[in-house]
Amino acid sequence: MKTRILGKTGWSISEIGLGCWQLGNDFGPVEDKQAIAVLDAASEQGISFFDTADVYGAGLSEERIGRWLASSTLAPKIATKVGRDAALYPDGYTKEKIKQSLQASAKRLGVEIINLAQLHCVPREVLFAGDILAWMEDLQQEGVIEHFGASVEMLDEARFCCQSDKLVSLQMLFNIFRQDAVEEVFPLVEQQNIGVIVRLPLASGLLSGKMHHGYQFNEQDHRSYNKDGAAFHVGETFNGIPFETGVVLIDELKARLTSNHNVLDVALRWILDQPQVSTIIAGASQPSQVIRNAQASDLPVLNDELHTMLKDFYQTNVRQHIRGGI
Repeated sequence: MKTRILGKTGWSISEIGLGCWQLGNDFGPVEDKQAIAVLDAASEQGISFFDTADVYGAGLSEERIGRWLASSTLAPKIATKVGRDAALYPDGYTKEKIKQSLQASAKRLGVEIINLAQLHCVPREVLFAGDILAWMEDLQQEGVIEHFGASVEMLDEARFCCQSDKLVSLQMLFNIFRQDAVEEVFPLVEQQNIGVIVRLPLASGLLSGKMHHGYQFNEQDHRSYNKDGAAFHVGETFNGIPFETGVVLIDELKARLTSNHNVLDVALRWILDQPQVSTIIAGASQPSQVIRNAQASDLPVLNDELHTMLKDFYQTNVRQHIRGGI
């Protein structure tokens, strides 16, 4: 497993991380034994960065990571998020409430201080008011958190967050079906030494290449109940692309790839070919998926011809289908 530096933290972390949303049973039931097996597999693959949130399973994901940490001799960097809990979202944000939420996360994780606390897609008006970023700086000085970053939905939100001198990371929607950050954000994060944490690298599984028309999802899975943005931002599910349209696009993309390329490998390697990316947080509910994702670290760099094709395919075939803005 290769490593990269996460912005101003100076941490050397695995370039393939583990997204832990699924450990909160938000994609369907995951038993405790299975959750621990996933965390064990990640550690065995050299994955040293886990990403979770206080609202994943109402704290269940954090609790499971905490139990695993208590029994492990290893110490991966743990990033969690704050800002979507009902005590805060959508209009109850205060510095004290954020502090209480973070302290509750630390307790569930079994740590004295949170490695990285990320604002969790807070409402635009709250973010742009600016106070919340100042509060995170205060909480860092108070020793509640070691570092802070922001998880955002829109590129203008990412650019705004970059104005904070203390911000160390941006978690963003970014993949071969959502490429605009390359030109609109990455030059800025490089200038400011801000790490990029990529979420939805496979566009909610579309880019795994395994989905097909009529594919059924568990009713607890956001890919079932949020496919049109009924529960939260539509971009968080299938990249904002209607599922059936996404399946068609994947078939078109497969037809353009040579026989020695598959969609999943190309999707992950394309992200890693962006030097501003620090890590990809790929979710997995089975150890075999962890192993498969981790293998992307060993893939060779894509050639210029393939990069050009993927850029053109996005601009011509994909971009116009994204709902919810970019």
